[in-house]
Parts: sequence; C-alpha cells; structure tokens
Amino acid sequence: MALSRQTRQHFGHGPLAFDRSTSVFINCPYDEEFRALFDAVVFAAVCCGFMPRSALETGTVAEPRMARILRAIVESKYSIHDLSRCRGEGDANLARFNMPLELGIAMAHRHLSRRAAVRHDWLALVPFGHQYQAFISDISGFDPGTHDGTAPGIVTTVMAWLATRPDTVRTPNPRQVLSVLPEFDAAIRALRDTWGPFPPWADIVLAGRQVAKQFGADA
Repeated sequence: MALSRQTRQHFGHGPLAFDRSTSVFINCPYDEEFRALFDAVVFAAVCCGFMPRSALETGTVAEPRMARILRAIVESKYSIHDLSRCRGEGDANLARFNMPLELGIAMAHRHLSRRAAVRHDWLALVPFGHQYQAFISDISGFDPGTHDGTAPGIVTTVMAWLATRPDTVRTPNPRQVLSVLPEFDAAIRALRDTWGPFPPWADIVLAGRQVAKQFGADA
C-alpha cells in the first residue's frame, strides 16, 4: 500500500493536509524493541481521527532534527510522550533523555501559549511502576498515563485520553481498534520490507487510514 510519488512529495497537502486542531505529535522511542508500541500509538491516533506527526515525517536531513521537532510540536495541538527509555542501558549505563526533552518543549509551548486557540495539550506515558519522579520530579504534580508495555495496554491508555479531547473526530473503543491492529501491523511490515525501518511517513498514515475505514473513517 504505497502512495504515488506526487502524493508523497506533497504530504501535508490535499487529503493529508495538516490541521493543527487534529494534529498529534508522537514522541516515542523508535528502536526495534519499542516499535510495536510506537505503531500502536500511531494507529490509535488515526482511528480517533487525528493526524499523527513525527520528526520522521519530512525525511529532511539537511535541517537539524530539533528544528523539525519544534516545528511539528508547534503545528500540533496535541502531543504524546512516552518516557519508557529513561533508564541506563548498555555498557556505559547511559539513559536516553530525548523523550523528556521533547516533553519539556511541549510543556513550555503550552505555558507560553496564552490564547486558548493555540494552547497545546500533552500526555505523558510511563510504564506501570516506573519511578519517573526520581529523575523528572517536576512532573510529579501531573498524572501521566500508565501502560503495561503491551500494545493493548498502550492503545487503551492513549485512546482514553484522545477520546476526551474536544477535537476527537470519532471514538471507536479500544477493542475495535485492537481487533484490526494486526492488519495495520501487516501493512507496516510490508512497507518496512520495501523501505527499511523508516518508511515514508505519509505511507504509514495512509496505511492506518485504509485500515481505519472499518470504523467509518473518511480516509
């Protein structure tokens, strides 16, 4: 399921146009271990009528990654930030702090956006039992969503939040979404077989929309 070259080059226009009110920036690990959960979050967003955004969407390597992230966050009314990868890893026991950094950008954007029309709304995700207060205590006053590290767990938590946003287009229940998630997974595997680990973002969104048609989506 691939987009035409013309459609891919014009991602962000026409049927895949960005509307800030329904754009959600997804800040999750891209590694192979987390990939199934990342795909599940993307699909849950599509099923609720949102346009998932990512630093991966432009494929522009001539522009700093942070510039791409900043633009995508500012152009999105919502963002989802998973903090699963903040423990030490590897021989050097180094943690990854890209996700907390991008959450901080989203929090600052919300704070600085005085007008309700441009206010940013965000969701932080943590695994059950994750001691995020130990390394990012400033968000201890908030209530991050929790999940059990499985696709059903993260889809349920993400959809519970998206369904309460004022711009939600449709609200299928998690069971419906999970019942067809294997179809989306198969489509993404086919894309990765063709393109490698990071297919064109427009192709990923289109694959999600095609599967989401089962919920009456106008894809």
